[in-house]
Amino acid sequence: MAGRRRASKHGVVALCLLLVSLVGCGGRPASDTARADVQRLLDRRSAAVLDRDRAAFRRTGDLDWFENARGVPFAAWSYRLTALHRDGATATAEAELDYRIQGYDNAPVSVGRTLTLSLDASGQWYVDTERPAEKSAEQLWDQGEVAVVRGEHSLVLGAEQSTEVLHSYADLADHAVPAVSAAWGTDWSRHVVVLVPNSLDGMAALLGSPASSYRGIAAVTTGETGAPASAPADRIIVNPDAYGVLGDVGKQVVLTHETTHVATRAHTSAATPLWLSEGYADFVGYLGSGRSPAQAAPELWRAVTDGRVPEALPEDADFGFSGDATELAQAYESGWMACRMVADQWGEPKLREFYEAVGAHKERAGAVEDALERVLDTDLDDFTARWRDYLRARLG
Repeated sequence: MAGRRRASKHGVVALCLLLVSLVGCGGRPASDTARADVQRLLDRRSAAVLDRDRAAFRRTGDLDWFENARGVPFAAWSYRLTALHRDGATATAEAELDYRIQGYDNAPVSVGRTLTLSLDASGQWYVDTERPAEKSAEQLWDQGEVAVVRGEHSLVLGAEQSTEVLHSYADLADHAVPAVSAAWGTDWSRHVVVLVPNSLDGMAALLGSPASSYRGIAAVTTGETGAPASAPADRIIVNPDAYGVLGDVGKQVVLTHETTHVATRAHTSAATPLWLSEGYADFVGYLGSGRSPAQAAPELWRAVTDGRVPEALPEDADFGFSGDATELAQAYESGWMACRMVADQWGEPKLREFYEAVGAHKERAGAVEDALERVLDTDLDDFTARWRDYLRARLG
């Protein structure tokens, strides 16, 4: 969709920590019995989710999102109580929720949840509400009923979306996966999870960011860079507002672009500049699309035909979603043209080798320069000059 203070008097610190662990928001002790009781409540709630047992879940408290999530194929679901703040017969619990989607997640997705609790007439704890914890993103089932469509290479989950609409995403994803494998290779999961919220606001909530950050962005991919095989599956999160206005070719390019991020994730690191990661994703996305450079890079084409050839490859800051839309488009297009040039002049295998070499570098400084020398037998000045000439030749 991430500090610790030193104290000079260890005895005071230990006492403070003890008090924090024992005293809740209302100033009353949260007893060990209460914590154990609430954890058992959360364990029963987890079992009900996995068993899709509505009656058992209802006995733990408010149903709210339970029906929304019943169709999601969970392989695991568990809460770990991290804090309990009790005030008499009510309490607020902070918990870490770990869940896995069957067949896709090799490790749990961990998210923070906040639950409000109350004691019922029999003295048992009961969940009144459950919501994302502060600074934690929403989950798709927080937004409405989740429909599920399985493709050959994809799992598409949509909030308040028809299965017909979700099948169209599955078809695009099922085309994207083999296309990416043909370009990148097959040493990746070769399947994708696509989340389709009901609006731009829903997309932003899944990412834990304001909607203004993603207006006009058709989709994004979440995941851990350099992730090992044991990491949770990446999520491709669609902005249905922006995606819906694209033509058939544009929709396929976007899904293939995002699928490329999934495939290259293990070889993408903090050393990888955005012009390379986004440029390579666009390179694969546009393969076979029939789009010419002028068609696929209209903003850069305008700049070059006006005599405004960029002096240098774009910086990471140029890819900010909340900045100028024209500059953002030019940044993406510049990265795409750089990768296209490498494929044209050195060959597609060298482009992948270059990508992997940059990502394998221990730090950003020198990563591109070292890979240029080792893989392409050139330096940054020469590469930049070649790229500028390439822009003039293809877009001028």
